[in-house]
Amino acid sequence: MLMAAVLLSAGPARAQLYETPARHAMLLDVGTGTILFSKDTDTPIPPASLAKLMTMEVVFHALKSGRLTLEDRFLVSENAWRTGGAVSGTSTMFAELNSEIALEDLIRGVIVQSANDGCIIIAEGIAGSEEAFAQLMNDRARAIGMTGSNFVNSTGLPADGQTVTIRDLVTLTQHMQRTYPEFYRYYSETEFTWNGIRQRNRNPLLRMDIGADGMKTGFTEASGYAIVGSVARSGRRMIVAMSGLDSERQRAEEARKMLDWGIRAFEPHSLFEAGEEIGNVRLYGGELATAPVRLAKPLTILMPLTGRDTMRAQIVFDGPVPAPVEAGDPIARLHIYFGDELAHEAELEAAQAVGKGPIHRQALDALLEMAIGWIRF
Repeated sequence: MLMAAVLLSAGPARAQLYETPARHAMLLDVGTGTILFSKDTDTPIPPASLAKLMTMEVVFHALKSGRLTLEDRFLVSENAWRTGGAVSGTSTMFAELNSEIALEDLIRGVIVQSANDGCIIIAEGIAGSEEAFAQLMNDRARAIGMTGSNFVNSTGLPADGQTVTIRDLVTLTQHMQRTYPEFYRYYSETEFTWNGIRQRNRNPLLRMDIGADGMKTGFTEASGYAIVGSVARSGRRMIVAMSGLDSERQRAEEARKMLDWGIRAFEPHSLFEAGEEIGNVRLYGGELATAPVRLAKPLTILMPLTGRDTMRAQIVFDGPVPAPVEAGDPIARLHIYFGDELAHEAELEAAQAVGKGPIHRQALDALLEMAIGWIRF
């Protein structure tokens, strides 16, 4: 089978309408699913404290399934105290050795204070060890569609083989917001006090009065300053993920600038109605040579106020599609591009049933496919 594409409309391929010094970045409009900006989103990078987002997903999943409660208490081991506590010189909630802490306080310590001791206490309490907990993190990552990331510990502290991608971080953020709204609220807390020590949330977006309610910052020598942020403003929700910035200040400025641009420089535009036929895909061995395709749901995306001529759309399918097909069968996808960057994709279904063709038609298609196959090879 060949991945085939049918061009619907096109403008000249151009560079993106926005520039950022971040080495890796993505901006997503959640409501329409439109990727407004994308830059090197699939390159594996060290997660630093952004790994804690995945740690919290495991915790929230266990809470939602009833395996844990917010009142459950976890023991502070010497390993957690020494590796992630005050003596470690890393981000900590100053948990006391051999004390017990309620899970809700640990959650707030990890989210607000980026507490490494809190992460290790949780990992050991749930799975017995960080290594076993990291396996839970990877299992959950695959379950929600994170295909390019691998976790080795719960904290994001440097470790061989521990990587994430910007695309996966956006996928994770969407999942957290959609699946755990009752727990996502912790990400908007601006400060938390534990063991008599008050610490402010390190997410600079929360202090900017721009509708920010999450999520996390990170830093490594290898990949620079990073952030995953989300805002709800002007009836829209935007998620930004960035890495490879030079300073805390640049991270804050670039994240805000990109979010502001996403809110102000785009407007919703209806492209297709539900059930509207938008093209055809080639069939193999059918009573018809092609089948019309349609969208099951109406499609609205965000369009730039300027530079709309950079938009193009393609019907993409593994083809030719073998007959028979039934009306409603998913047989293709619609890809929408701004310049060279994929901005949106949606499933296309067959608009009508097409049965198998007569034997001579199937034989002819087989010969044609064989000939084309040789040419392709």
